[in-house]
Amino acid sequence: MSLTLLKTSADGLRLKTEAVARPALTSQVRPALVLPELQARALLDAAAREDVTQGGRFSAGPAGIQLWSGPFNGPDGSRGTAVHLGSVDWTYDTPAKHWALIYRAMVTQEGIEAGETTLSVLCHVLGLTGLSIEGDRVQLPTPPARDPFRRTGSA
Repeated sequence: MSLTLLKTSADGLRLKTEAVARPALTSQVRPALVLPELQARALLDAAAREDVTQGGRFSAGPAGIQLWSGPFNGPDGSRGTAVHLGSVDWTYDTPAKHWALIYRAMVTQEGIEAGETTLSVLCHVLGLTGLSIEGDRVQLPTPPARDPFRRTGSA
C-alpha cells in the first residue's frame, strides 16, 4: 500500500491535506520509554496483525504506530470513514544499538473529540503486546529552547 502525499491540480503539485496528520496534542515522553529491539519488533508485528487494511485499528511504520478509529473501509482500501486518532513515535538504536526509544505520543483533533489523550494512545499501542507504560525509562535532556534570534513578530 502506498501513501500519496501529493495531488495534481491546475496550480501544479500540492500536498494532500487529508494525508498529513495535524497534531492537536503532543507529549514528549519524559523520561523516554526504552524497548529492546525484540519488543519493538513484537509491537510492529502485533500492529500488522491488527492493521487497518485487515479489519484492525493500527497502522505500523518504521518510526512508530498510528491509531485509527476503525478499519479502512473505503474503495480500493482507502480510509473511508476511518479517522486518524493519534500515534506513538520512536527511534531505533537509541540510547544504544538494538534498542528503540519511544519519545513522543500525539493525538489529532479527531482523537481529542473521540476522548483520546496522549496517555491513552500510548496505552493502546503498548497494549498490543501487553507492555505497560511503567517500562524501562531513560532520562533525556530537555529539548532546546526556541532560537532566541528568530523574530516572533514585526519590530
